Parts: sequence; C-alpha cells; structure tokens
Amino acid sequence: MVLTDAALLKGRDLVDVCRLAVRGGATAIQVRLKVAPARDLLAAARSLVEALEVPVLVNDRVDVALAAGAAGAHLGQDDVPIVAIRPHVPAGFVLGLSVGTAAEAARSLDWPADYWSLGPCFATASKADAGAPLGPEGFSALARQAPGGMPVIGIGGIAPDNAASIRRAGAAGVAVLGAVWDASDPEAAARALRRAVA
Repeated sequence: MVLTDAALLKGRDLVDVCRLAVRGGATAIQVRLKVAPARDLLAAARSLVEALEVPVLVNDRVDVALAAGAAGAHLGQDDVPIVAIRPHVPAGFVLGLSVGTAAEAARSLDWPADYWSLGPCFATASKADAGAPLGPEGFSALARQAPGGMPVIGIGGIAPDNAASIRRAGAAGVAVLGAVWDASDPEAAARALRRAVA
C-alpha cells in the first residue's frame, strides 16, 4: 500500500505518481493529506478512484471516502471507533486500523476492522508522532495479538532492504510513503518493494 503525502509531491502530479506506483506493483493507495481541506481531499480521492484499478482508501475521513466512492478508510486510535462506524458503511467497505502498542491492540480486539497496520516498524520521518520503532521482533509480538485471521501490515520506515524482515515477522504486506515518494523513479521503487515483500 502506498500512502500519499502532499509534502513529498515536490511539484509532481498525484495521480501520475500513483499510477507509476501501481504499475510497479502497489496493490492499494491510501490518500493521506493531513492538512488538506476536506474539499481538496475529496477531489484527490475521486481522481485516484477514477484513475486507478486498485483499491483506494482515505486516511481518517470515512465521510470523504464514501463521497469519493473509495474502497474504504484507514483510521487511527483517536478517530471515531470502528465499532461505531461499521453499521453505517456499505458491505465490503474496508476499514483499516492503526495499532502501535500492546495496549492499543488489547483495546481494539473486538473492533470490526478488516486489517491492522502496525508500526512504526523502523525509524521514520513521515509521521512526527510515531512511537518507538518496533523492529521485526516487536512487530511479530504485536502481530500475534491481532484477532485470528486478521491481516496485519507493517508501516514506518519500510524500504526494500528491510521489507522482507517485516514480511517474515508475519506481515501480510507493507505500507510506505518515502520509499516511493522520495524515489526518482516511483515505479522502480514500488517494484523493488514488491520483490522484497514477495
């Protein structure tokens, strides 16, 4: 999963870079534009939904995801609890959840999420309030706390040289920002990540 970040666009077109990432092997895009007004977030999400053949999720904003026709939304621990949202979204609407500690895992056990995103796996500059890096061992321990059958993905500092270690630790996949957006060739970067995860 490739997350978007306005600060990393550097003048490039959002849809163009996401298309390249998908061509390189990204299987989902998460629209994460933290400081964008809802109107701009909706426009970005709609343009990606129309342009891409992979699922598009919206970070934090279920309302924007629904309005854009997105596949789902990704929520944090401080957002409206998934248990309160699930009855109000259509069947098949994906709801992902960020989990970074054992306490958050325990609190979230009964929430009807479709996947957990665990992290940060490694040091990251993309999220200022990220906690201490889990590393592969910490990721594995946290992943074992997920409900049976719950897919878990790794996020935070993921790159081609460390993605395989998180996959071996139990991740169904990985989510990235800088590994694709900082690359001069986003398609090649996504391809390298896809190979590492495979």
